[in-house]
Amino acid sequence: MNLFRSVLGISAILLLNALLTCCGSKSGKETGTEVQNADSASYIRISDSSKIEPDWSKENTIVYHTLAEPDVLHPTNGTSAIRSEIYQYTQMSLVRFDFQTLQIAPALLESMPTLNESGTAYDCKLRKDARWDDGTPITTADVVFTAMASKCPATDNPAAKPYWDNLLQIVPDPADPLQFRVEMKTPYIHNIIFWADWPIMQAGFFDPAKVLSKFNFTQFNDSLFDASTHPELTKWATEFNSSKYGREPQFLAGCGMYQVSEWDPGISVSLTKKKNHWTANSTSIYETAFPEKIIYKVNKDPNSQLLEFKAQTMDGTNNIPTKALRELQTDSNFNRNYHSRFTDSFNYTYIGMNNRPDGITHKKLFTDKKVRRAMALLTPVDELNRVINKGLNKRMIGPVSRLKKDFDASLQPIPYDIEQAKKLLADAGWKDTDGDQILDKEIDGVKTPFEFTISYMTNTPDWKDYATILAEAYSKAGMKINFNPLDFSVFVANNKNHDFDMIIFSLKPNSITV
Repeated sequence: MNLFRSVLGISAILLLNALLTCCGSKSGKETGTEVQNADSASYIRISDSSKIEPDWSKENTIVYHTLAEPDVLHPTNGTSAIRSEIYQYTQMSLVRFDFQTLQIAPALLESMPTLNESGTAYDCKLRKDARWDDGTPITTADVVFTAMASKCPATDNPAAKPYWDNLLQIVPDPADPLQFRVEMKTPYIHNIIFWADWPIMQAGFFDPAKVLSKFNFTQFNDSLFDASTHPELTKWATEFNSSKYGREPQFLAGCGMYQVSEWDPGISVSLTKKKNHWTANSTSIYETAFPEKIIYKVNKDPNSQLLEFKAQTMDGTNNIPTKALRELQTDSNFNRNYHSRFTDSFNYTYIGMNNRPDGITHKKLFTDKKVRRAMALLTPVDELNRVINKGLNKRMIGPVSRLKKDFDASLQPIPYDIEQAKKLLADAGWKDTDGDQILDKEIDGVKTPFEFTISYMTNTPDWKDYATILAEAYSKAGMKINFNPLDFSVFVANNKNHDFDMIIFSLKPNSITV
């Protein structure tokens, strides 16, 4: 059984570097491991086992634990982290993030794009060997379709639209179906890496009538363009946005090495290795498929997770609480069957504050930057790590990971300082005017107490403990805190709609398993 290790990357606000666990088939917590780039542990290579134990499964199937199923597996519409992880197997993009080198690398492109002097145009060429499942080559027409479908005003992908806004157009080379130029509106550091997040779609599969080819980038870049006045476009978008392209396996098309073969809602998503895939002779670790089947199994209950790993019914995870893994590591049978370790990753847990409240259900508590700074000063990050994570996690300072070469090691963390926080709150107009020990302020003509709710997911037990400690810390400054534990789907939906005061979350948009 090969090791499965997930490396997750995000940008966020503050708090803790999250837990990463690795599971494999050789005995021992750390044995058989080769840590590359040891200071930052950018990746870990685990050697194959020297023998097969009698109680190990002989099936070439990986069962990987996840806390939630994808919202959808639609190529443009969807936001869940597990969706992005599954795409590493079922889809491919123009470029990818190489977690060994921590650099951008070509994926469907034969080499990295060539930037012109203006800093806004990139010359690109697709690989000659890239094929769709029907054997047809991946061409510029598919890249153009992907961009047009993503920018189309009628496509139901509001979270993705801002990322595509800077794309001006894609200009095909009339003499070469694999050659094209990407033109951006303005120079931007993410003009290339943003392509890693979007799978290239087969135009002939998603738009056999070639509806989108009747429109152009100029139209979709125009904020006044009204898709509803074009019945043919509206009809295409209605079909494209339908649930079948997000949930029915036969419509979850992509050029990756695996195909979604089964989706048992709330229980598991199964991927099956494609036969004679065009990457079969590739030497890239990102294009090497060993398991015949990969099953993403949903298990939200920490106690049940412990039992499943003790019974060897799951092969790997990176979503297990610190406390649970520490308990498993005391079990000799678990250590005989799995590799496990706490190691650095790119994801981290953070606190999010609603800066766009409706002013009715959710009051305008955090719209002032002085208040947000005060909340940071009131957050006992080191205590959270010590009490809940037993000091195993590392504190993040800013949105750039300490694993990055350009991380500024001179940056200092925001201290825990109640008095400085109280001063900032007073400067922002928050005072206890009625002696009830709760700060208040007149907002839009209404006296408003500093009372808010912390929302978190029920399937992450550590976050309940975070919320309890945070509530105690914030109350010392004159705030009243309530709790709102939610199921994953409701939690995510509320976040999209800004239906919260404060959240505890950990975003994982980019992931790779090797």
